[in-house]
Amino acid sequence: MVDSLRVNRCKQGSRDALRRIYEKYRDSLLILAIALSHDVNVAEDAVHDVFVAFAKNFANFELTGSLKAYLSKCVANRVRDLMRKKQSQAFSLEKNCSASLDLSEPSRLIACNEELRLLSSALVMLPHEQREVIVLHIHGQMRFRLIAKSLGISVNTVKGRYRYGIRKLRSILNSEI
Repeated sequence: MVDSLRVNRCKQGSRDALRRIYEKYRDSLLILAIALSHDVNVAEDAVHDVFVAFAKNFANFELTGSLKAYLSKCVANRVRDLMRKKQSQAFSLEKNCSASLDLSEPSRLIACNEELRLLSSALVMLPHEQREVIVLHIHGQMRFRLIAKSLGISVNTVKGRYRYGIRKLRSILNSEI
């Protein structure tokens, strides 16, 4: 409901409403993008690109569901596009974390905590298809049907990738603990 009101205010030209949407979702979208790309620079670019495009296209935008799910899907698509363009190996989170994030901001510090590094290194070991489904479902809070639709695959394929990915993640994390 609040997101719907803010989107309507944005359509009326309210910069404050756009700022509030950005502040509300910036960190979670950044973490999503980092989990998908394993490159903080690509992640930041993807999140900023999505918000710039979002700000430019208010006139045509109609919120029909969750704004977070919509933005998460946009970020995932943008990360995929940027990774295709880059065509290089993903960098580890440890290499890029301290250099790319402003750790003086408490909201950014969470992106570099030990648990995220452990999870990130475990996610890297998963095939991209499984990692993408897991991150979109858990962090992006997208339902399997929406993930299937956005990836152009069946719901059963999404569920299978999720199930196998979670099983492998458990195995990896249990062996590290």
